[in-house]
Amino acid sequence: MIRAIIAVPVLQMLILVPAVTFEVKRIDLAVIDSDRSQASRELIAKLTGSSFFVVTASPSNITEAESMLFAGDADMALVIPSDFSEGLAGVTRPRLQVLVDAVNATSAQLSWNYLVQVVRDFNREVILNKGTPAGISGGSGAAAAGSMTPASSGGTIASAGSIPGLSVSPRYWYNPTLNYKYYMLPGVLVILITAIGLMMSGLNLVREKESGTIEQINVTPVMKWELIASKVIPFFFIGLLDLALGLSIGWLAFNIPFEGSLLLFFACAAIFLVAVLGLALFFSTMASTQQQFLFVAFFFVMIFILMSGIFTPTESMPLWAQQFNWANPVAYLMRINRMVMLKGSGFHEIAADMGMLTVLAVSFLALAIRAYRKRA
Repeated sequence: MIRAIIAVPVLQMLILVPAVTFEVKRIDLAVIDSDRSQASRELIAKLTGSSFFVVTASPSNITEAESMLFAGDADMALVIPSDFSEGLAGVTRPRLQVLVDAVNATSAQLSWNYLVQVVRDFNREVILNKGTPAGISGGSGAAAAGSMTPASSGGTIASAGSIPGLSVSPRYWYNPTLNYKYYMLPGVLVILITAIGLMMSGLNLVREKESGTIEQINVTPVMKWELIASKVIPFFFIGLLDLALGLSIGWLAFNIPFEGSLLLFFACAAIFLVAVLGLALFFSTMASTQQQFLFVAFFFVMIFILMSGIFTPTESMPLWAQQFNWANPVAYLMRINRMVMLKGSGFHEIAADMGMLTVLAVSFLALAIRAYRKRA
């Protein structure tokens, strides 16, 4: 038990924080250069000079490029037509065709945005040289869903250089370097204490049922709330200890910033632990074996975590899912952690979430006390 309490947070922080990310850092690009001109080589050079694209192959035709997409050897295929340089010279309208593997819709959209940005930069240079901006048409497909067909329509990408003297300089608040680890670590901390609080405390009571020691407790004058408190308090402090350990690892290993109040951070975590421990003990009173408890706990843990907003914003979820999160303690702490750690939010900014988390904590703990049947 002691080894698990120490090893679990260390391994979770060191593995999950750098590994779980929606960032797209490498895009394997196949380029079909039918023009083979100075202009097409300059465009390819801009793509390879980007930190995102790696030109892995130069297929001779679209069929070969589609085969690479199906096999997973390429994420995108760029088709440069034979009249591309003529189009830049004003003879025809310059066009580019892009095929995108959209099995993963998020990475496909990011890859498309990155490529559009490179083409815009290329357009800017063309316009400055009194050329004609290029257009780009896109197609997307799923590797397991049949053939990939390019979209029939495409739009011209206008260059920012067409607006003289206007430049855009973005400033990102709360995460200026756009480091995805800063976004993930507060969520991983929630998963950590959820697993500790829900699994270990619940299994502890069910294990006593299986061993028969719970029957000896039932004939003692110990009150129900005293028994529940004895099961909650040890794991309550274990959860806070693991949270402190995980936060320390995040600071030492990943240099995660902490802008808010440490006391407020742990106060919210303490309320959350009471809610999770109460829910775990309620599940354990209903289960007769450890296997039953694990199945029930795993079901709820998966739903709580995946619907909490750790990967996707809760605002993007269907209305019924957003309403379900009113009873999801993980969703509240997930939001609180990110606001306190990254934004430096104070009590007034998180008061509503903290209040709802308190209501859930009291309700779940009362439910556990009421559900436990103690025979005198």
